Amino acid sequence: MSKLVSVGNIKLNWAMSRTGYAYALTLAISTGLLTTACENPPDGTQGGNQTSPSASNTSNAKGLKIGSILPATGDVAAIGQPLPDAIRLAVDTVNKCGGVNGEQVTYIAEDDQSDPNAGAAAMTKLSEVDKVAGVVGSFASSVSTAGAEVATRNKVMMISPGSTSPVFTQRAKEGKYNGFWARTAPPDTYQAQALAKLASDKGFKNVSTIAINNDYGVGFEKEFVQAFKKSGGTLVNEQKPTRYDPKAATFESEAAAAFSGKPQAVAALIYPETGSLLLKAAYQQGLSEGVQILLPDGAYAPNFPDQVGKSSDGKYIIAGALGTVPGANGPSLQTFNTLWKEKTNKPITAYIAHTWDATALLMLAAQAAKANTGEGIKSKVREISNAPGEEVSDLCKAMDLVRQGKDINYQGASSNVDIDENGDVVGSYDVWTVQPDGKLAVVGKVSPK
Repeated sequence: MSKLVSVGNIKLNWAMSRTGYAYALTLAISTGLLTTACENPPDGTQGGNQTSPSASNTSNAKGLKIGSILPATGDVAAIGQPLPDAIRLAVDTVNKCGGVNGEQVTYIAEDDQSDPNAGAAAMTKLSEVDKVAGVVGSFASSVSTAGAEVATRNKVMMISPGSTSPVFTQRAKEGKYNGFWARTAPPDTYQAQALAKLASDKGFKNVSTIAINNDYGVGFEKEFVQAFKKSGGTLVNEQKPTRYDPKAATFESEAAAAFSGKPQAVAALIYPETGSLLLKAAYQQGLSEGVQILLPDGAYAPNFPDQVGKSSDGKYIIAGALGTVPGANGPSLQTFNTLWKEKTNKPITAYIAHTWDATALLMLAAQAAKANTGEGIKSKVREISNAPGEEVSDLCKAMDLVRQGKDINYQGASSNVDIDENGDVVGSYDVWTVQPDGKLAVVGKVSPK
């Protein structure tokens, strides 16, 4: 299936892959060739993705526009697919209680395909074509890295519900984001310490690591190594860290390298789609027997055990694996959980609450600034999320107080969302495991050292 789309004087062929279209669109924008509005893709939705039901005509929208770049496909799709529902729920909630700055909020969703290039292209479309003021996303740190550069250049406020690489903290300190970056999930500086503490608490002294070779995996690996050594542990492969290319055809050699040296446990800092292949390769080579698998939030996806597969006797290969994931313990969590179940009838998965809070912050900050712009949101996002101000967790009540010109300290579902000067929050961590039936279960909590 294909379609010709006019971009200036260029005819672009919309092929089965949307990535090619995204690249061409980015090129047209960057070279000043975009002179006519892009036609809708074959499925008839804006940008190839669904918009909020209350605001599907984005070209005529007067009020606040927000977008998202989240993974509906690709390596972390299993985690990312439910997240837009949280954005739609937040937008619909606010629209029903008066909107922002007297107008309804428009939401435009884009699939970043778990790929930095596609994410940058989606952010370019949202900021330069759709003219959004804020973006929720991305989930993968590598995609957010690419998207944040575009967002900063276009003065669009970007709030990620799941990009946890420590790289963002450092870049914010260096002034590279100029305040147009924040996140509702805590950085892996803390989660790596929590996973290291979990390993230490379980009595492991000799551990290896294997990490996906991107900002997320490498950043997590470095923080984990430092924290585990500080607790008295030994990193078996510290001198030659094992990292894998997610685009590689096979992972046998990487699996062999990670499990060599007889580690008691392997911290597999992976994403589901490619990480499952790696762990399956380790099992098929007979390397993982008797070795505890430690996993991060990046692998916390309901179908991950099925992706890794079962043994010949029908048992899940990674049953018993342990991991950490940012927990949700915000003041409004119980109220949000009730609303979510009532409106969606879907289970609450990881980062749903963080996504709700990211969306809420964008809308509250725009209202506080009395401006539907990225600069306006940037100027107020820390003010409405920190003390002083009246602590308020109900989103509609918070909007009403802000409309009255009152100072608020928004209390989220994921945490109290006190955004600091680097765009970071501090969170808590759940300990999860893969049960014998292949289901994921939270079995405790662990705090960073």
